[in-house]
Amino acid sequence: QVQLVESGGGFVQAGGSLRLSCAASARTFNNYHMGWFRRAPGKERDFVGAITGSGGTTYYADSVKGRFTISIDNAKNTVYLQMNSLKPEDTAVYYCAAVSSFQFNLRVPAAYNYWGQGTQVTVAS
Repeated sequence: QVQLVESGGGFVQAGGSLRLSCAASARTFNNYHMGWFRRAPGKERDFVGAITGSGGTTYYADSVKGRFTISIDNAKNTVYLQMNSLKPEDTAVYYCAAVSSFQFNLRVPAAYNYWGQGTQVTVAS
C-alpha cells in the first residue's frame, strides 16, 4: 500500500506561481510512475502531467505545456509540480497518483492505483 500526501496548494493571483509536492510512502519510490490530475468544479478529473519512475520522461497536457514542470526527488520520495504563469482556469483540486506497473497511457486516471487526497489551487483574475 502506498500513501500519497499532497501539499503546497493555495490562493494566487493570475500570473503567479505555486509548487505542489506529493510525498509518497513507497519503499521503492523510483519504481513508480507518478501523475498529476486536477478536477475543477463540475468537471471531470483531467490529466495535468506525468513522470516515469526513472524520471526520464515527462508528459503534459497541452493546456499546461510550457507553464508547468514535473520533477522528482527519489531521495525524498517526493514528486513536484511547479506551476508558473497561472491562469484562473487552472483553479481546481489537484491530485497526485502513482502506479508501479508499466502502463501504455499515463494520461488517464484508470492507469493509477494510488491517489492522494488532493490540494486546492485557486487562481484569481
